[in-house]
Amino acid sequence: MAAAAHEDARTLVESVIDPEMPMLTLADLGVIRDVDIDQNGAVVVTITPTYSGCPALATMRVDIEQLLNRHGYNQVRVDTSLTPPWSSDWITESGMRKLREAGYSPPGRAPAPGTGPVPLTLTTPPRAVSCPQCGSPRTELVSEFGATLCKAHYRCIACLEPFDHVKEI
Repeated sequence: MAAAAHEDARTLVESVIDPEMPMLTLADLGVIRDVDIDQNGAVVVTITPTYSGCPALATMRVDIEQLLNRHGYNQVRVDTSLTPPWSSDWITESGMRKLREAGYSPPGRAPAPGTGPVPLTLTTPPRAVSCPQCGSPRTELVSEFGATLCKAHYRCIACLEPFDHVKEI
């Protein structure tokens, strides 16, 4: 019975919709680190936000708690883990497909961490971003910050359509 309750709780948590990109679940986004049931029967969910100051984190917590409560899990705790930090590489293939279908430019591979000193740069490194509407690689950055911190705003030079790009982190 405990295994079934654990699997049910995990399935429920994985179905929670991301408040900033509602075409994705939290599982698609890769922010769910763990779902467990402790010795007292409480569901303990561990999530890693896309940014340490992500404004959607509070909504994610509430959405998880409310969904589990509605399904009979009365004791719920949502913990935040910042280690390891979230990476856009954690977005599932299904999540990448859903982003493209919704008109977003999905992230490429996250930059690999280097060794040694981190070079100071005053500008954003250029990204190879293709237009999600027409597929053209001829795009230009309009603003490093889109509707949320995890997106940058671009414009396609070929079809002139604006679009958001989910940043590589």
